[in-house]
Amino acid sequence: MLSILAAFAAQAAVVYKWTDSNGLVHYSDQPAPGAEKIFTAGSPTAGGGNSGNASSAGRASTSAAKSTAPGPAFTQFVITSPTADQTFFGDDVIGVHLALNPDLKPSQSITWHLNGREIEGQVPTAVQFILPHLDRGAYVIAATVTDQETGESVSTDSISFFVRQPSELSPLHKRP
Repeated sequence: MLSILAAFAAQAAVVYKWTDSNGLVHYSDQPAPGAEKIFTAGSPTAGGGNSGNASSAGRASTSAAKSTAPGPAFTQFVITSPTADQTFFGDDVIGVHLALNPDLKPSQSITWHLNGREIEGQVPTAVQFILPHLDRGAYVIAATVTDQETGESVSTDSISFFVRQPSELSPLHKRP
């Protein structure tokens, strides 16, 4: 019996996520006031987790969805756009897409977070949308699917991307 419990403990873990007053997202195995409980699957690899490329992020999310950890079960659950470390320039349109299989159940909804803050005005079942104009900087996006009937939720791996704006001093930026 103890070996079964130990095996389950090695497969699933609870992580607490919260955003401080400066907008910085924190993760911990210890609860904090206002923290969101996130169920994860498996333990990080010896290399410290994700290597930061899109294919490893996809594998990590897909394997997490197939685990026995609590939360909605998906065979595919990964953000496919933007890709990890993708850079957008100036007026590029930033399309966001979540690959999700099976589709959402009527009792499930998606919450999108950009830099740890919920994106307001999103349709709770939207698996794709366009981000409005973003200022120059680094961004992190993630999605959480919550089952309203059971209260269980599962989150994607966070995807980092960058927005660059042309310099006012650049000769290519001058207008005729």
